[in-house]
Amino acid sequence: MAHKAVIVGGSGLIGRKLIDILSSKLEYDEIISLGRRKIKLKNNKLKQFIVDFDMEDVYAEHIQGNAVFCCLGSTRKKTPDLDEYRIIDHDYPIKLAELAYKNGVKQFHLVSSLGANKDSSNFYLKTKGETEEEIKNIGLNCLYIYQPSVLTGEREERRWTERTAIWIMKKIGPLLFGRLKKYRSIPAFTVAMAMYKQSLKNKKGVFTYTSDQIKQLA
Repeated sequence: MAHKAVIVGGSGLIGRKLIDILSSKLEYDEIISLGRRKIKLKNNKLKQFIVDFDMEDVYAEHIQGNAVFCCLGSTRKKTPDLDEYRIIDHDYPIKLAELAYKNGVKQFHLVSSLGANKDSSNFYLKTKGETEEEIKNIGLNCLYIYQPSVLTGEREERRWTERTAIWIMKKIGPLLFGRLKKYRSIPAFTVAMAMYKQSLKNKKGVFTYTSDQIKQLA
């Protein structure tokens, strides 16, 4: 049975990999991409819509199908205003999850971050943690939360701080064992593949996977 997927944030590192994967799989015959800019990709399965996520009434009708994959996110460099940053990483994902629940979507997949914690003193991790907790309370039939560590993969834009973090993680990654394995860097492709494979399962409930667990799922 073929499925319909909605990918939000498809121009990002994980979102783009996910579109590539789903486009090549027989299980999905329709892929809806909602984003702030168009992706340079042509595929018979893919339909792209440029949306303003502040205008819920305009894109609400597109939140339909078997699974919604929320890959939205920003960085402090791209969005230095903390209020604007919170809107992207907190408000928009919650609104999408509410629409998915309202429209009867079977699964909601959320890309979060390793260390997400609503009680954290770190603004980024606190925001991610609050987003997770609020989406958990919506009552979705099936909620998958992915908490990757430092992502590796080719981005369109260059991020000096991320390149530095990736270089450091490649050096110390092999030294991280046991409980520390989850801090090893992870390819964006691996996260996307795990999301695809989990979407094929008929589960109910809330499932949270840290970086090391994501690697096992892929």
